[in-house]
Amino acid sequence: MSGSERPGGQPEEIIERIASGYRFTGPALDLGALIWDGTCHPGAPVRIPLPMLNRHGLVAGATGTGKTKTLQLIAEQLSAHGVPVFLADIKGDLSGVSAPGLPNDKVRSRAAEVGQEWAPAGCLAEFYALGGLGHGIPVRATVTSFGPLLLAKVLQLNQTQEQSLGLVFHYADSKGLELVDLKDLRAVVAFLTSDEGKAELKSIGGLSSATAGVILRSLTAFEAQGMGAFFGEPEFDTAELLRSAPDGRGILSVLELPAVQDRPQLFSTFLMWLLADLFHDLPEAGDLDKPKLVFFFDEAHLLFNGASKAFLESLTQTVRLIRSKGVGVFFVTQTPKDVPADVLGQLGNRVQHALRAFTPDDEKALKATVRTFPDSPYDLEELLTGMGTGEAVVTVLSEKGAPTPVAATRLRAPASLMAPVDAAELDRAVRSSPLYARYAQAVDRESAYEKLAARAAQETPEAREAREAPAPTRREAARPEGREEERPSVVEQVVGSGMFKSLARSVGTQLGREITRSLFGTARRRRR
Repeated sequence: MSGSERPGGQPEEIIERIASGYRFTGPALDLGALIWDGTCHPGAPVRIPLPMLNRHGLVAGATGTGKTKTLQLIAEQLSAHGVPVFLADIKGDLSGVSAPGLPNDKVRSRAAEVGQEWAPAGCLAEFYALGGLGHGIPVRATVTSFGPLLLAKVLQLNQTQEQSLGLVFHYADSKGLELVDLKDLRAVVAFLTSDEGKAELKSIGGLSSATAGVILRSLTAFEAQGMGAFFGEPEFDTAELLRSAPDGRGILSVLELPAVQDRPQLFSTFLMWLLADLFHDLPEAGDLDKPKLVFFFDEAHLLFNGASKAFLESLTQTVRLIRSKGVGVFFVTQTPKDVPADVLGQLGNRVQHALRAFTPDDEKALKATVRTFPDSPYDLEELLTGMGTGEAVVTVLSEKGAPTPVAATRLRAPASLMAPVDAAELDRAVRSSPLYARYAQAVDRESAYEKLAARAAQETPEAREAREAPAPTRREAARPEGREEERPSVVEQVVGSGMFKSLARSVGTQLGREITRSLFGTARRRRR
């Protein structure tokens, strides 16, 4: 039976059958009240069990249907239950979570309809910005912590280029050339393609000029998207996202992203690093009474648009495995088709706001959405195109892990402000944070770029002249006249060798650590 077919039964029986699926014995978050035949039933609340929040979720719907307010509603209740929350705010309209809401006729009417005892309340929040682009405490990462595998994926390098980048990282670490920002990495790549640098890597493989050129061009394009400001120090410690207030409330971490919403690669890269870093550091937790942290990623289509296959595979694996660390991930977007099927299949909690069906593509997306829901007494196609703002079709995982009945729901009103706070007030909140002094000022200490520049400055004129002299090599002497010199990359031979594969698998050796690092290619030193 499809989701659009309607099983028989009296209205009272149908309402009771749906409502019984949301009567949980343990702690739960209140979403709203059941709707049947256009009537709201405040005595039939729709809820999500708190322990099931780490089973991930999706909040979807057309623009203006209330998605942002839904995640605001969920986030403030999680905070009240002592669960820290991370909110990626693309449009810059979530800062209101830190301020009490304003009572008005709409809020009072909604509260009465769903049986809510509404009272204004703000949440404890920290505001962040990528690399200091916009309001918020700057979030930075070092190139070293990203690691060669993750950086290669976002630069869209092929396997040989990825392995070449791994050799660059290994060389830099073994020689004490710290890769803090992108100019450090560029300097090391350029050095290793010089006459002097080629000899340095002779024992484990070389770096062809063609591969180095690809890496350098990719880095230049990467910086053009605004990545330069993100890489550097002090590096952000993701453990900051797990904090709770002295009174037990979870702290909301709001990443303000309006300054970079036109640079999705910047957002995507940060997300991948953040999840990978948390996964790397958090211990296995199993089933908990409540999550350690819940992520909300607004405008999630920016995460997936244009993403490479390798990136999507890593993200899918991260989402699948991070649940066992006690972390829940909610994607917020317009339609479920914005989320790859492998990821969508892992999202156990669904809040689907209204969809529009103005075009054939819209109609196709609507039918696809309906097929993702369990059997339902509703005509979901009709329901999803006719719901008002602040209404949604809900199905979540019960305390036993089974899907609950599909429930059309009129959602509760958030207790916090449903609008951005004033920019001046936001700046005051940022500057008064105890984290501001730790992360605000960028530090450009001596690292690979400066060390290589100093090394070049100490070279004597005679040595430089001898090194740069165009002396013919044996290969050049033997090459037939008019034939171009071929420069095969030594890396292509090395990466296929048993020795290299053994080193790459060996987490116990220095080379193994630098190339594999962790499941997702990241590495970092704990600062706490």
